[in-house]
Amino acid sequence: MPYKSISTLPKSVKDNLPIHAQEIYLAAFNKAWDEYKESGKRNGEETREEASHKVAWGAVKKLYVKDGDKWKKA
Repeated sequence: MPYKSISTLPKSVKDNLPIHAQEIYLAAFNKAWDEYKESGKRNGEETREEASHKVAWGAVKKLYVKDGDKWKKA
């Protein structure tokens, strides 16, 4: 399901990412959710939600890196 706001993101995202990274995650997830509606666009048995989370994390990792337990801009 797409997320309506940052406050509705999974706890693992809200508790670990800075606000800007959460905004990136939200936008990327929601776009991927629309893009991967058809199962033929996903890898193997991957669900729409799994594919969308992978895309969202990939988008975050383009601008942020994990430094120990914290995420910071690359």
